[in-house]
Amino acid sequence: MSQFFFMNQKADLVSEALEGMLCASPFNNLAMLDAGQGIRIVVRRDWDRRNVAIISGGGAGHEPAHAGFVGKGMLTAAVCGDVFASPSVDAVLSAIINVTGDAGCLLIVKNYTGDRLNFGLAAEKARKLGYRVELVTVRDDISLPDNPQPRGVAGTALVHKVAGFAAEQGKTLEEVTAAAQDAIAKVASIGVAFSSCNIPGENRGDRVQNGTCELGMGIHGEPGVETLQLQTGRELVSLMADKLLSTTDKRSARALLVNNLGGFSALEMSLLTREVLRSSLAGDVELLIGPATVVSALDMKGFSLSVISLTDTLREALLAPVEATGWPSVVIPQKPEVVAAANRIPEHCFAPSGNETTGRVLSTICRTLINAESELNALDALVGDGDTGSTFAGGARRVLSALENGQLPLGKPNDLMIVLGEHLATAMGGSSGVLMSIMFNACGQKLAEGKTLGESLSYGLNRMQYYGGANMGDRTMVDALSPAFSCIIQGGLLSEVARAAHTGAESTCSMAKANAGRSSYLNSDNLDGVKDPGAYAVELVFAALSKNFS
Repeated sequence: MSQFFFMNQKADLVSEALEGMLCASPFNNLAMLDAGQGIRIVVRRDWDRRNVAIISGGGAGHEPAHAGFVGKGMLTAAVCGDVFASPSVDAVLSAIINVTGDAGCLLIVKNYTGDRLNFGLAAEKARKLGYRVELVTVRDDISLPDNPQPRGVAGTALVHKVAGFAAEQGKTLEEVTAAAQDAIAKVASIGVAFSSCNIPGENRGDRVQNGTCELGMGIHGEPGVETLQLQTGRELVSLMADKLLSTTDKRSARALLVNNLGGFSALEMSLLTREVLRSSLAGDVELLIGPATVVSALDMKGFSLSVISLTDTLREALLAPVEATGWPSVVIPQKPEVVAAANRIPEHCFAPSGNETTGRVLSTICRTLINAESELNALDALVGDGDTGSTFAGGARRVLSALENGQLPLGKPNDLMIVLGEHLATAMGGSSGVLMSIMFNACGQKLAEGKTLGESLSYGLNRMQYYGGANMGDRTMVDALSPAFSCIIQGGLLSEVARAAHTGAESTCSMAKANAGRSSYLNSDNLDGVKDPGAYAVELVFAALSKNFS
């Protein structure tokens, strides 16, 4: 696991990160409170002191918690400590005395010793100064069932939302506290991690072994309850859902929070959300929050699920709009709707037909490329990834099989070109197959308009260059195709066309820089004297045609 952590100076990390958060706030409603050296407090600028103040906080590293929840409808202030370290008593007390009016103040803390003690002492000091202060402790982690002090994890954000709603309505301190306690009693969370987290300036090992994950790892990397062998997302979510169901009200409408602990991609989080909404929890999930990073653990590769049993009051609180950057949308989950496509991609209809000469030409081209597979791969290994021969041979085998089974419209050149393009796009794979398919499809369109073969091939090459970006001199198959097709347009004999292709391919040996394809990543020393494999394939094809049909 990488130990790199992006920062300037460790001592400035949290303050500078908070400054960046304020710069990007879409509501323009936040400020840093200047309360002394080393004190970091984010406050609402639009705060009405006639309402109960809601203050939370704790160590940094759980972003967007807690500063991301400051705003109308949620927190009044967030007190921010160093990474995974509780803020000082003075910092908490400063927040209390600067935002609390006659209505009083509610402190919401996660159940960790440092937070309980520092916020608790600050509360006592504030009371001594005449402030009305209450404190509630969130203990939503159910992963350690025998723990007398369950930890506070992502469910804390739900408590922030409920308490913030009550305060915004002008409820009394007693009513706001009761609302928070009701939410605490009804919320449960469980998480799983596939790795611990990198902590700034530290270089500690990761106890999570490859191929395993840890159920119930804490949001500071604390040990969980069980190490599991890696399972599918469905199996893991099913296990977590069953544990949540076993500790919450049965057959109760619930809100579900799907929380990214920091290291999962949006792709993975969407898949996990799908699985939760198909799990044993699904029938009771009325509201969905996330998937989103709500309470993280730095870059921990893990996620957590939180559920809260709904009442009419809690439902109203969770659905109420807020002006806090870290709070995600709350939605009523819907079954994915499938809309029938009004327009289907039209199939290219054709009837197989015969033409002995065309069949022989195609057979010659295909067998030439198949026989040259090893030679082209060896050449490509010098300037690319060594698979040009296999790529061309794969397309050739597909076309040869269709030819030998009488599945090609040999008697209609325009249909034949389009069908060849479809075969090559399927069989060759990667960019080469698509590029060749573009060329043959465009060629077929021009043949259908009555253009000559040379004109149609040149048009197809032009379209291939337009989308692929390669030009003459860029050290690609274009350097052989372009002069060969020009010669065809001019009525040249097959021997002259083959000579033009050979000359074009030979020119790539002296090109010091490739401007397209994998060779473009190499320097001139690697390319010097080496013929481009694609151009050489074109040379071989026209040489074989000249030999067999001149």
